[in-house]
Amino acid sequence: MDDVLLAVGTRKGLFLGRRRTGPDWNFTGPHFPMQAVYSVGIDTRRSGAPRLLAGADSSHWGPSVFRSDDLGKSWHEPARPAVRFPEGTDTSLERVWQLHPAGPAAPGVVYAGTQPGALFRSEDGGETFTFVRSLWDHPQRPEWGAGFGGQAVHTVVTDPRDADAVTVAVSSGGVYRSADGGASWAPSNSGLKAEFMPDPYPEFGQCVHKIAPDAVDPDRLYLQNHGGVYRSDDRGAHWSEIGKGLPADFGFAIAAHPRRGGVAYLFPVSDGSDRYPPDYRCRVFRTQDAGASWEERSAGLPGEPHYGVVLRDALRTDDADPVGVYFGNRNGEVYASADEGESWRQIARYLPDVLCVRAAVTG
Repeated sequence: MDDVLLAVGTRKGLFLGRRRTGPDWNFTGPHFPMQAVYSVGIDTRRSGAPRLLAGADSSHWGPSVFRSDDLGKSWHEPARPAVRFPEGTDTSLERVWQLHPAGPAAPGVVYAGTQPGALFRSEDGGETFTFVRSLWDHPQRPEWGAGFGGQAVHTVVTDPRDADAVTVAVSSGGVYRSADGGASWAPSNSGLKAEFMPDPYPEFGQCVHKIAPDAVDPDRLYLQNHGGVYRSDDRGAHWSEIGKGLPADFGFAIAAHPRRGGVAYLFPVSDGSDRYPPDYRCRVFRTQDAGASWEERSAGLPGEPHYGVVLRDALRTDDADPVGVYFGNRNGEVYASADEGESWRQIARYLPDVLCVRAAVTG
């Protein structure tokens, strides 16, 4: 089996799991105890060990971005904040929600999405970041709302063919795209519903929860909305609903297979007052035909009533063969599938609330 690193960000620190030659996992941590880790990036574009990036949030010292080049044995925090709002914006950084290493077309580039809703760009692998003022100065930004967790740029998607093509999701602002490396941005929400607004199909203002790119067709994106699961086949210009057959079309997380086109995973959540898994059942659903149909994949998951919710960045895949799929929940449990979602086993329990997971082959 491939040597895999699994990073689990929680409400009270980061836990790192390693699977080396067999099915068993060994975890270290907590790294950054008493700090909420909302974002983790694993940059595998470097030679040697991948670089780990962690967005940790101390209630005393505030948010910061840490990096490690030795798989978490040691961490470096810059003397000056790597991500900070410039003078004149009349705001300050509350949280780093996303750390996204761009693709091979942009070596060294890492994007950071933040709360308040803004985007930052690094060209040195996440050591320093510059403010993407064009998104902050967009005339629609003052009208963006805030999701339950606050207003944030929580998703960044880059095009493997074109380093200048960047897509972001904002809660609650919707989807915005740039075709010129972030010099300009346009809303891209055609077909996305915002049932909580007077006009249910506005130009912007949707509460998008997560976007995942298809592995084979870079023009295809999967999206979990506040209500509805969607697909775009034109890089987000238009969206169509694909939630038929799911027990609920609400949820937070969606992830795509890293090599097989048309394959995606999600963890549905009941909308309304309870926000628990539908029928109190712990289930992952997989599509193998780009959302035309969905199949429950729950072998090995708890069969008794279960109440753990999976947040927007807590469902991911690795790049192993066969592909591993992982999710963590607010019960502090982490589950892994080593066979592309066919079966599952619990690999960690009793952790603090799981906020995000990332996984990658390291050897």
